[in-house]
Amino acid sequence: MFRRRIYLAAGLLALGAGTAGIFLPLLPTVPFYILAAFCFGRSNPAWEARLLDHPRFGPHIRAWREHGAISIRAKAWALTMLTVSAVIGLTFLKWPWSLFPAAAALCSGAWIWTRPSRS
Repeated sequence: MFRRRIYLAAGLLALGAGTAGIFLPLLPTVPFYILAAFCFGRSNPAWEARLLDHPRFGPHIRAWREHGAISIRAKAWALTMLTVSAVIGLTFLKWPWSLFPAAAALCSGAWIWTRPSRS
């Protein structure tokens, strides 16, 4: 019972962060919704079903669950934004702080690049 409440709270936090990501350009939406679906699957299956049935986000969540895949468009968008963030960091931050955005972009970009693609 306690574990279920923890998953529910985590799912609600992830859903809130994902929803904020719709309006904030550097905050991702779908990864938080994937996390929310995972948490709701262990706490509130009806809410999980609503996320999986969502016309915009449901296909992304299902593709990740079934194949660990990221759409080509989402992959291109993520890699572009990571590159822009790294360049901004290298341009405007002082040494050695300028290396942190570049390192984060390199690590997460490499991980995204290696995920299977779907159309």
